[in-house]
Amino acid sequence: MDHDSPSTKAGDPARPPVPARASARFWLRRPGIWAAIALLIVAAAAGWYGWQRRGGSEPARAAEQRQPAKVPVQVVEAGRTDVPVYFDGLGTVQAFNTVTVRSRVDGEIVTVAFTEGQMVKAGDLLAEIDPRPYRAALDQAVAKKAQDEATLASNRQDLARTRQLASREFATQQQLDQQSASVGAASAQIAADQAAIDLARTQLDYATIRAPIAGRTGLRLVDRGNVVRSADTTGIVEIAQIQPIAVIFAAPEQQLPEIAQAMRAGQVAVSALGSDGKTPLAQGKLVLINNQVDQASGTVRLKAEFANAEERLWPGLSVNTRLLVRTLRGAVTMPEEALQRGQNELFAFVVGPDNKAEKRTLRVGAFSGGQVVIEDGLKPGDRVVTAGQSRLQPGSPVEIERAPDGPGPRPVRESRADTTGSTGDTGSTGGAGSAGGTASGGTGPSGRTAPASH
Repeated sequence: MDHDSPSTKAGDPARPPVPARASARFWLRRPGIWAAIALLIVAAAAGWYGWQRRGGSEPARAAEQRQPAKVPVQVVEAGRTDVPVYFDGLGTVQAFNTVTVRSRVDGEIVTVAFTEGQMVKAGDLLAEIDPRPYRAALDQAVAKKAQDEATLASNRQDLARTRQLASREFATQQQLDQQSASVGAASAQIAADQAAIDLARTQLDYATIRAPIAGRTGLRLVDRGNVVRSADTTGIVEIAQIQPIAVIFAAPEQQLPEIAQAMRAGQVAVSALGSDGKTPLAQGKLVLINNQVDQASGTVRLKAEFANAEERLWPGLSVNTRLLVRTLRGAVTMPEEALQRGQNELFAFVVGPDNKAEKRTLRVGAFSGGQVVIEDGLKPGDRVVTAGQSRLQPGSPVEIERAPDGPGPRPVRESRADTTGSTGDTGSTGGAGSAGGTASGGTGPSGRTAPASH
C-alpha cells in the first residue's frame, strides 16, 4: 500500500500514479496538520528547556559550588596612639599617722570633749582629768621654792657678817667656809625647787588631754567618770590621719629596676582602684621604695601617698593599685581579641584590599586597656579580624559585618588605665613572645595571668 497516494478499492480500474508534489499538497490540505506541527515545535522547545535546567546547568552549578563561601567577620583598623604602661598590684590603705591617745597621769576623767568619728585638729581638747591634785602639787612646789629663797637670803647675810668678822680675826676661817657652803646649798635647793615646779606644772598640763595630730577620731574607749592611769595600754581614743593617706602595696622584684628608674625621672603617678579593678578611687604619687626585697616572696614593698580630699580611701581598705611606669608614644595598637596564639607564635588575621584573609605573625609588646602594642607585623590602617577567626584560613574570602557599636570597621580607641601589672617591657598583663620564639606570659601582683601562647 502506497502511503503517498489514496488507497484503491478492489474492482476499480487501475489509476495512473499521482505525482509527489501533488501528494504533498494533498497532505497539507488535510485538516489539523498545522496543529500537529505546532504541538511538535512546542514539545521540542519544552524538552530543550528541561535539558538545560537538568543537565546543561550542572557544570555551572558545580563551578559555583567549588568556590569557597565568604566567611562573615568583624574587623578593626589598627591605629597609632600613646599607650601608658602600668604595673598593677594589690594594696592596703593605711593612715598616714595613727595615734592612740593615752593619759600620762592618773585620775578621774571629768570631761570628754570630742565625739566619735569627729575630725580634729592638732591641739584640740579631747578630755580632761581632775586637775585639783596636780594644781595643789604645783602650789606646794611654788611655796617650797619661796621658803628656800628666804633661807638663801638669810644665809647670804650670815656669810657677809662672817667675812667682816674674819677680816678682823673675830671669826675663824672654818666658820667662813661653813657659811659659804650654806649659801651654796640653799642656791642648789632653789634650783631643785624650780625643777619641782616645772614637773608639777607639766603634770597639771597632762591633766588636759589634747589631740597630738590632725585626723579622725575612732570609737571612744573610756567614758566620763572613769579613772585612768598612766600605765593603762587601752587609751582614750585613737586618731587616724587620713588627709593625706597612704597605700602600701608590693611589686615583683623583676619590676624594681623600671620602678626605680621612673622615680629617678620624676614623680610617679599611682592610681587606687576599687575591688573590681575599674572604679577609680583616688590619684596619688609614689613616695617610697622599701630598702630591701622580701626574699621569701620575691617582692618589694612600695608606699604611695594620696591627698584623699574626698575621703574615698579608708584605713584598712583593700584596693587595686596601678603604677604608671612610662608611656609609649605613637605605638601601633590593636584590640586584644584580635590576637591569636599558635604553638610557637602570635598572629592575627588581616583583611586585604581583595577582602581575603591574610595571616600575619606579630611581635607584641605591652598590653594596656584592652589594647595590645604591636612592635612588628602591622601598620596603622590594617584591618584586623576581631570576630570570626575560628572559620578563617589564609586566603579565605570574607564578608565584613557591621560591628556591634557602629557601622563598618571600628578604629582603635585610646587605651584606658585598667590593666594588670607585668614584667619587663610589658604593660598591664605581661608581654608576649615575638615571631619565631615562644610567647610568654606572666602573673602580676593582682593575680591576673598574662596571655601566653600554648
